[in-house]
Amino acid sequence: MRYREPVFRPPSEANSYLLPVTDGCSHNECTYCAMYLTKRFSVRPPADVLEDIAHAAELMPETRRVFLLDGDAMTISASRLIPILEALREAFPRLQRVSSYVNAISINNKSDEDLVRLRELGLSLGYIGLESGDPLVNDAIVKGATIDEQVTAVERAQTAGIKMSVMVLLGMGGRARTREHAIHTGQVLSRMDPRFISCLCVTPVEGTPLHAQVQDGTFEMITPEDTLNELDLLLQNTEVSGAVFRSNHASNYLPLKGRLPVDRNRLLEAVRAARRGEVALKPEHLRGL
Repeated sequence: MRYREPVFRPPSEANSYLLPVTDGCSHNECTYCAMYLTKRFSVRPPADVLEDIAHAAELMPETRRVFLLDGDAMTISASRLIPILEALREAFPRLQRVSSYVNAISINNKSDEDLVRLRELGLSLGYIGLESGDPLVNDAIVKGATIDEQVTAVERAQTAGIKMSVMVLLGMGGRARTREHAIHTGQVLSRMDPRFISCLCVTPVEGTPLHAQVQDGTFEMITPEDTLNELDLLLQNTEVSGAVFRSNHASNYLPLKGRLPVDRNRLLEAVRAARRGEVALKPEHLRGL
């Protein structure tokens, strides 16, 4: 397998075959993200991708899940994605799911017909980083798309049958926008109505603009206890038809999992028990990226 390190994938793709389609991130300007700073974005030659698929088929013929690398494989055109998905279907007879990180621009640049065709060929799950539903925070972190564009992308993908997993970052508003960040993020998640919601905690990484802002005092991090307040507000303001909810990433202080809306009260009670000191938060040395 030919990979350009470092390689990142969602926790739920731990058992997936990771197929590089692009290298790096097509945007790569978000102030908090260090994942692809060492990579220049490029699209891999189609022949190399197809060769990798053929090689993987020999080594792992029982593969059921494939995750398309890197930061946004969906940025390439549907006409270039279709042969890749067709090759995956042929190479892996037991294939159940193909997934990818996506961004709003890569979705919205495709027609409804393109999205339906990609779903028909197996692309059934996309991971998108909303991070914050607060427009001021969205602009500050240089997401590269407006809130409305991100909502439209999730709606269009799911209308085509591609389930969406939306990631948000607790603490992304800093102390100055903590309440607005939590409330607006819940409201935007309600508009998106995704099938999966994942909450992580923002972590300044050296080399990023966010880290520099923390160092010079222009961004003030919230406390672990503040993340509980944000979780509480977010859960109160999220009204979805049915979504798996997780805050069990390595960065989280309080691991939670459940379904919304059916488990909302249970999740809120867990958050409030932690706020009362009845549940211990994860210590810093056990947290990770």
